[in-house]
Amino acid sequence: MGLADLRRRAGGIVLKSLFEGGARLGNMLPGARPSRHGVEVLPNHRYFEGKAAEHVLDVYRPIESNAVRARRHAGPPWPVVLYVHGGAFQILSKETHRMMALLFARRGFVVFNVDYRLAPRHRYPAAIEDVCRAFVWVAANAERFGGDLSRLVLAGESAGANLVTSLSIALAYEREEAFARAAFATGVSPRAVVPACGVFQVSDIDRLRRRKPSIAPFVVDRLLQTERGYLGRGPHACSLDLADPLVVLERGEAPSRPLAPFFLPVGTRDPLLPDTRRMAEALRKLGVVAEDRYYEGELHAFHALLMRDAARRCWRETFAFLEEHL
Repeated sequence: MGLADLRRRAGGIVLKSLFEGGARLGNMLPGARPSRHGVEVLPNHRYFEGKAAEHVLDVYRPIESNAVRARRHAGPPWPVVLYVHGGAFQILSKETHRMMALLFARRGFVVFNVDYRLAPRHRYPAAIEDVCRAFVWVAANAERFGGDLSRLVLAGESAGANLVTSLSIALAYEREEAFARAAFATGVSPRAVVPACGVFQVSDIDRLRRRKPSIAPFVVDRLLQTERGYLGRGPHACSLDLADPLVVLERGEAPSRPLAPFFLPVGTRDPLLPDTRRMAEALRKLGVVAEDRYYEGELHAFHALLMRDAARRCWRETFAFLEEHL
């Protein structure tokens, strides 16, 4: 292992510690208790019968109470969100993203907050395979939690944005991968997709540095680590299409089933900004509704920082988009 690899790995460890430590502290605050928001959490449902500890998800759902009914969808049945966390395909979990699930649930969604196997121990296509497996489980089980699958949303940020976009492709195009075929066979399609600040093409991620040479070295390391950690050096067990959903959509092939409307929020200081621009353009060329929103001066995953006005505005606009399309 060279010095550059050691530097990238050390930087990743620091970032992982910061994110996970911050999430733990945030989850300990009284305001983070789901019950204070009219939400209950049903943890650790196993969505695939195997040996992997990661094959679990948590269910967040509104508590039927008149005290909170006025600020959410009337239900049950409630609309459904399948939420997939980010973290460069290599760090974080459903536990670090409790806040995301809670924000949707307190607005009246049943949320399935998914864990999946992480790289580099489990490289592509492990993560998208797991997300497809989780989707199959949700399609079979959402109704018993009060969910309405006719009002389904796929949502995630960063690497999670990549995964829910790839899942939407698996649900719209008939593909060869067994896990994609299983998801397609459910016959369930989303009504909206919300991939925030996404990395929509994992391969050739150095394209972002070539486009903007001034990107900080620490950020370049994180980008390169994302590609190398998730994809490795090949050969790959299957096509890279479901690691590069942007490339699939830019090919312009008509889907077998309609693609749902997309809401694409991103900060203007996010190094992944070009992927959102390309994604919106590719979707529109296919005749898909794509609402790309740019938040001036905001960094990657800014919408997690709810103390910021831009983050609160992003969530308001997200929910307005969902209200329109659900």
